[in-house]
Amino acid sequence: MELFGKSIEYFMQGGWVMFPIALCSICMWTLIIERLRALRAMQRGDIEIQEAIAAVRGGAPPRATEGFRARLVRGFLEERSGYPALDRHILKNCALRERARLDERLATISALAAVAPLLGLLGTVIGMIETFNVISVFGTGNAKAMANGISVALITTETGLLVAIPGVFLASTLWRASARLKTQLDEDIVILDRVLRRAAVREV
Repeated sequence: MELFGKSIEYFMQGGWVMFPIALCSICMWTLIIERLRALRAMQRGDIEIQEAIAAVRGGAPPRATEGFRARLVRGFLEERSGYPALDRHILKNCALRERARLDERLATISALAAVAPLLGLLGTVIGMIETFNVISVFGTGNAKAMANGISVALITTETGLLVAIPGVFLASTLWRASARLKTQLDEDIVILDRVLRRAAVREV
C-alpha cells in the first residue's frame, strides 16, 4: 500500500499532462497485447502448404484453425466461382484482405508510442513556464514553489519516455512479424495461383 501511495503521489506531481500520458500508455499496451496474441494465433497450428493445395484442388475446407493460411483458403472456398480464371482473381482479393488484417492496429501503436514523449515534452514546457512565473513573482528565493514547476517538467518527460521506449521497440517487432507473414502469404499465393492456372489449362 505504501508503494501504491507513493506512486499516486508521484503521478499527481506531474500535473494534468500525466493523465493523457497514462491513457496513451493503457491504449498502447492493450493494442500491443491484442496484436501479439493475434499474430501468434495466425502462426500456431496453421495448415501446411500441401494441405492448402489439396483444399483448393478438392474444394474441401481445411481443418479448423486460426492460422492465416487456413483462413485464406477458407475465405477463398467460400467465394469460389468454379471458373479457374475468375477464381484466380478471387484468390488475390482474399490475399489482399489477409494482408490488411496483418497490419491491423500497428499504425495506431506506432502513433501512440510517438505521441507519448511529445506529451512529456508538453509537460516539460508547462513546468518550465510555471517555474519562470514563480521566479517573476517571488524571484529565486522561493525554492519550494520553483521545485513544483521543475518536478512537473522532469516527471512528465520521464514518464513519456518510459511509455515510448518499450512501445517503439514492440511496434518495430510487430511490424517485422507482420512483414514475415506477408512474405509467406505472397509465396503461398504464387503456389496456389499456379494450381488454379493449371486447372484452367486442363479445362481448355
